[in-house]
Parts: sequence; structure tokens; C-alpha cells
Amino acid sequence: MKPWREIAIPHEDVLKGTMQQADFAADISAVHSGKAPVEYQNAKAFFERTYITEGMRLLLTQVAQRLCGKGGEPVIQLQTAFGGGKTHTMLAVMHLASRKCPLSDLQGIPSLIEKAGITDVPEAHIAVLDGTAHSPGQAWKHGKTVINTLWGELAWQLGGTEGLSLVKEADSNGTSPGKEVLKNLLETYSPCVILMDELVAYIRQFVDKAPLSGGTFGSNISFIQALTEAAKLVPTAIILASLPESDPKRDQRSVQIGGEEGLKALRELESVVGRVQAIWRPVATEEAFEIVRRRLFKSIEDSKARDVVCRAFADAYKEEGARLPSETQEARYYDRLVQAYPIHPEVFDRLYEDWTTIEGFQRTRGVLKLMAKVIGRLWTADNKDQMILPGSLPLSDTDVRSELTALLPAGWEPVIEADIDGDRAETTDLENKEQRFGSVQAARRVARTLFLGSAPSSVVQSANIRGLDRGRVLLGCLQPGQATATYSDALNRLADRLHYLNSSGDKAADATRYWFDTRANLRREMEDRKSRYSNKPEVGSKIEAVAKKLFGNNSLFEGVHVFTNHSDIPDDTALRLVVLSPDQSYWKEDPKIANK
Repeated sequence: MKPWREIAIPHEDVLKGTMQQADFAADISAVHSGKAPVEYQNAKAFFERTYITEGMRLLLTQVAQRLCGKGGEPVIQLQTAFGGGKTHTMLAVMHLASRKCPLSDLQGIPSLIEKAGITDVPEAHIAVLDGTAHSPGQAWKHGKTVINTLWGELAWQLGGTEGLSLVKEADSNGTSPGKEVLKNLLETYSPCVILMDELVAYIRQFVDKAPLSGGTFGSNISFIQALTEAAKLVPTAIILASLPESDPKRDQRSVQIGGEEGLKALRELESVVGRVQAIWRPVATEEAFEIVRRRLFKSIEDSKARDVVCRAFADAYKEEGARLPSETQEARYYDRLVQAYPIHPEVFDRLYEDWTTIEGFQRTRGVLKLMAKVIGRLWTADNKDQMILPGSLPLSDTDVRSELTALLPAGWEPVIEADIDGDRAETTDLENKEQRFGSVQAARRVARTLFLGSAPSSVVQSANIRGLDRGRVLLGCLQPGQATATYSDALNRLADRLHYLNSSGDKAADATRYWFDTRANLRREMEDRKSRYSNKPEVGSKIEAVAKKLFGNNSLFEGVHVFTNHSDIPDDTALRLVVLSPDQSYWKEDPKIANK
């Protein structure tokens, strides 16, 4: 079998480590103005790295139908969880509607259009209303033309000076143009697509009823309402609006909307847009496999080699049977392996099920940022694993470790350095002493798997049982041709040796769960207490007193010498008992050591 690096080749920016954090943050305004990186700016390059999810397929079909005047929803609200791909989906719509190349150059689009019963999609006028691009209290310019409001910006983007003239008075006095005016604007420049992103960020800046150059809170809400109503009346106009997910149980929502003002703006927008909306939630968890693979890896040309590896994993799991999680015994697990390749499904499961519960960890962007660094480091280190497993994560690398610990509580860095990965870690020391562990990096792989699966629980306290069971640990480490016994033994040794590894459950029934924590376990506490007393004179005196009491009245010996210096013991033929002090020892192979 070939290792992953010979089958799935990463993109150049991943290999060279030149992928910047900003590359993961699609900026719709930058694309619209022609200032974005090529993978976002160029329509052909964009779709080469974009996996069209089921939700995106339905959305693009609606857009194509609408622009052709063959139905479709007039207003679509893209509502997903934090980092769920809203902006990326809007970029797909922008490139479809404004492309400068044939549809045949856009990967995945021709078949989509054909299924929709459409021969072509007309080039449309595009307007992007980005709530973070302008301030409502400060006018902005296009050349010498001054713009004050969102409706002025909309008219300018659709029709330039002529378009702006239709709403010039309303833009000057900050009052919303009526539905009929906006209908006339959309009809004049149809087919058209209006993309509205980060509206909450813009409208929350209006305080009370104080007027700004951009109007008032009320006039902006009225504009959005009038615009959505006008879009219904123009069969070749469509609006896509992005709003944060309405889920009060998720703390991320409060971060996105920005306090009480943001919440007020969000409620108003939901009420207005919701009157004519069709909500899409673009990214399903299973679809994330392909999204990440497309962005980080080139197309896999040797699919047979990939299938051989995935089949070997699936067969190895079946041979292990009950030692591994039950889902690995199902036939569809092979399909999951193929979908996720070269990244193992267990990596995705832990990231999407556990790490996305941490406030600030974004579902798509967070995973991409992390895996780009992991892949770049593994490539540089000439990693030869068949797939990238939880046990493959190079936590000794500063960039990878920082990416994972950035959202965790303080204290995880020393845990990783002491117990999990690195030259000074206990796992490395164990592998250096035990060849059967060192040959497959068994101790480090076990520890890395446990970290990936248990660290988030130090942030989010859920009702689920903490930690991973033995089967889940083995799944994160095992490769075809290896024995689970090696990793199982390594887990046992680490449980007895590591300072920050905890466990609970019935060991006899193999129901023990293991997890790392920043707080030291009982073993570390015991050693710390021991170190505090080992050199204290009163401890030695107490031990000496007890030893004399125990041995002092023994009539079998001519003399009993407790903790006595060897020079003070008579050198005669009498039978004497010599009790060595705790800081001395006797070794049969080297009896002289007792005299040191």
C-alpha cells in the first residue's frame, strides 16, 4: 500500500506553509472589487476547490432559475452556525452570475444546470452590500460620487451614476426609498443578484433614533423590507441575505451579533427578511469531508490506490471486531473512509463533534486552518502513514500545538510537553526504552488521540461521559498490518505513568475511559508530596526511631546498628544486624554501592 503522501498531493500553498489565516476568510467585498486571492477571485479556480454540497446545489439551481425567469425564490436567507460557510456560498452565487468564462469551465456547474432544465445562465448585474465595508455615520465615495446609504450603494453598484439618480434624493436625506422606486431600479438592471452580508454589523451601529448620514435604524429596516418586497415583483431579481444562526443556546451567536444593539437589529431583520425568505443551511457534517479535501489537496488521480488503502483499513477493523467502535463493523464505514481520504473520518468526527462545541472554533474555517498546518508539517517530516489519523497529529510542532491550544484554557502547553509529544515528553522516553512501542510511535499516537478526543471537555462541560474508551483510542492509532495489542499495552503503561492522564470506570469489564486534564492526577500529587518531605530531617529522624524500636531488642544478634556509619561498626566475627538508611542501598551485583 502507498502512504497518503503518494496518493493525495496537497496544494502548493499548503506544502510551502504559505497559506495565510486570511486565506480561509472569504471576503465577498474583496472578490467583488477584484482584490481577493486567485482561488477566490477566479471563477474557474474557485469551483475547482469548492465542493458543491446538496444545500449549495439547491441554492444555485434556484438562482439559475430565477435569473432565467423560470421561477425560483426571490429572497433566500443563508442561516448557518458560526463558520458554517455562508460567505463561501454567496461567492458561488456571485461567480455563477458574473462569470467571464463559459459555464463548461466551472467544475460541477454544467450538470447542475442541465438537471435544472436550463441551457445557460445569463450574466447578471451584481450588488454586494457588506455591513463591515462602510460606516453608517460617514459617507464614502466612488470616484467623485458621494454615497451616504445602503440604498445609494445598491443603486450605484447596479447602474452607476444613472442607477444612483433613481434614489438620489432618498440617499441625500437618509430616508428609505419606497417599494415602487426599488422595483423600478431592479427592473432596469435585471437580471440582478443582490448579496447582503453582515447586515447586523451595520445596522446595530444606529443608536436609538439619532440620525446619521446613513439614515436611522428605522429607515434601514424599512429599506430592507421594501427591497425584499420589490424583489418579489421582479421575476429576474434575487436577494441572498446572511444572518447569524438564531440559536440562543450557542454562545457564538452573542459574539456575532454584538450585544443588545446587535440583538435588536437581528430580531428586526429576521422579522423583515423572514416574510419572504427561504432558509438554506449549506454545509452538512458529512459533506465537510470533501470541502476540506478540495481546499487542501489536489484531485486524486490514482483512485485505485486510494481504494486499496481504504479497503485494507475496513478489513483490519472487521478482524478486530468488538475491540473497536461498532460503526467500524458496518459496510458503510468503508464509504466514509473513501469520502474522507486521506484524512481519517475519526479526525473529522472529533473536530466536528467535540472541538466545534468550543466558542470561537469555526466549523469550516477552523478545521481548514488546523488541517493545513498538520498536513504541511507531516509532509515536511516525510510522514508515511496510510491515512492521517488522530494519532498522526504532530503536537510537538509549535504551529499545530498553538492552533489547538489557542481556544483552550491556560495550562495545556506544559501538559503536551510533559506527557504527550516532544523530545522531553514521557511518551518519547517510553518509546526510547521499549522498541516495540518506538517502532510505531505507539505511546505518542495513543497520547495524541486522547488529547484530540478529550481536551475540548475541559472547556465545555456536557452531559456526555468524559474521555475516550479503549476502542476509540485504538481506532485513532491502528493501521493495517499492526496489532491492537501494541497500542493497548502502551495505553496501560501510560495510564500508570503519566501525570495528567486520568481514567475512570470498570477496568475488569474494559469499560474504562481516559482523558487528559490540566490538573495533575493522583500520581503527580503523590510525587509532589513525596518531594516536599524527602529531604526533611524530621522525616529521617522519625524513620530512624521506628527502625530502632523494631530491631533494637533482637537477641539473635550481638549488635543491632540502625543507620550507623560503616566506620563505627566493629569489624569482628560476631553476628550483627546492620539497617541501612533510606538514602543507601544494597545491590547484589555491586555490594560496594552500600558503602557510598
